[in-house]
Amino acid sequence: MKPISRVFFATLALACGVAQAALSNGELAPAFEAPASLAGQTFRYSLSSALRRGPVVVYFYPSAFTGGCNLEAHTFAVKHDQFIAAGASIVGVSLDDIDRLNAFSADPDYCGGKIAVASDADGHIARAYGLAVRDAAPGRKDTRGAAIDHGFAERSTFVVTPDGRVAAVFDGLSPVENVAHALAVVQRLAAAH
Repeated sequence: MKPISRVFFATLALACGVAQAALSNGELAPAFEAPASLAGQTFRYSLSSALRRGPVVVYFYPSAFTGGCNLEAHTFAVKHDQFIAAGASIVGVSLDDIDRLNAFSADPDYCGGKIAVASDADGHIARAYGLAVRDAAPGRKDTRGAAIDHGFAERSTFVVTPDGRVAAVFDGLSPVENVAHALAVVQRLAAAH
């Protein structure tokens, strides 16, 4: 009997609606640059530059100002000091435009000025990480009542080490579990060094 390929499982998982990140532990994480926001201020985010300072938690989320994404951003912001103590930084990535992200990053109920969020408006970063990207759903509104006119990347979290390799991948978890798992990994990385 022939071994079943990972591509087969990934295809099957997508067909069944199960999230399956294409990147695995030990693989090189795609470097990227993107417009981003921190505390409502736009800047150019570079994963390569961030990795020079330590591990990076790259978390993909469907949309700013939606239930689970609000909770995830807030939880990362609350735990921000613990990530910093472990030598790690955090960047959220979504298909939101930079104007939405400026508001989201500054809001004390969400990123609270502590978490950088990058705009992947065409989904190319999410696809480079092997994530499914869905088209915008007509009529969707966010928690503020504003229309959501962009596509959605699946929720997945990658912990990337300074050498650019994936140390851990989390998908299919709740927003709070994503944060807890990512924090545990960066704390283990810090303890190992």
